[in-house]
Amino acid sequence: MIERKLTSPSFADSPLSRPLLFFRTLIIKMFKNTFQSGFLSILYSLGSKPLQIWDKEVVDGHIKRPQDEDIQSNVLEIIGSNIQSTYITCPADPAATLGIKLPFLVMIVKNLKKYFTFEIQVLDDKNVRRRFRASNFQAVTRVKPYICTMPLRMDEGWNQIQFNLADFTKKAYGTNYVETLRVQVHANCRLRRIYFSDRLYSEEELPPEFKLYLPMQK
Repeated sequence: MIERKLTSPSFADSPLSRPLLFFRTLIIKMFKNTFQSGFLSILYSLGSKPLQIWDKEVVDGHIKRPQDEDIQSNVLEIIGSNIQSTYITCPADPAATLGIKLPFLVMIVKNLKKYFTFEIQVLDDKNVRRRFRASNFQAVTRVKPYICTMPLRMDEGWNQIQFNLADFTKKAYGTNYVETLRVQVHANCRLRRIYFSDRLYSEEELPPEFKLYLPMQK
């Protein structure tokens, strides 16, 4: 509704349009002034406040930090009977955006053998906001003007999901990736870390704190 009014000449010339246009330029980009190279982490389950820059919504579920039996370490657990109503979203401020230009999103997540979905909102070089939603219960990829939904195949146990945002934006919309605005992770999963990187790194290249260590089998 507001978008249509802003492009209407009759509305744009009125005094009421000025504060709207002004506030639109005040969107906070969290990482705008951060030097973005290598790795940029937005969630780490072992941090003192893993959800410090996140907001959370819980309906008929929970968000806890239990110890995972496989890696014998604390993780963030998101559980809900309805995946749409239990989630974490970053940034916490709905008026803010991440402003992360690094093109690869990596998520270290555990397959709980339940419905699970996550969503990434990006900005492309046409100044259009696009959303990518990956779900483990979807069978085919569907591309619509502002959202692309796709299947997510996960192995048993812990997985490292690598999301090439530049490649997905180009293939789905024929445009160029500019930056990530928001990341939203829904039930049901366990999370170790979510980070962005400038390229894909081999296991040997990763810093120790970005690796997932599985205990030695006796």
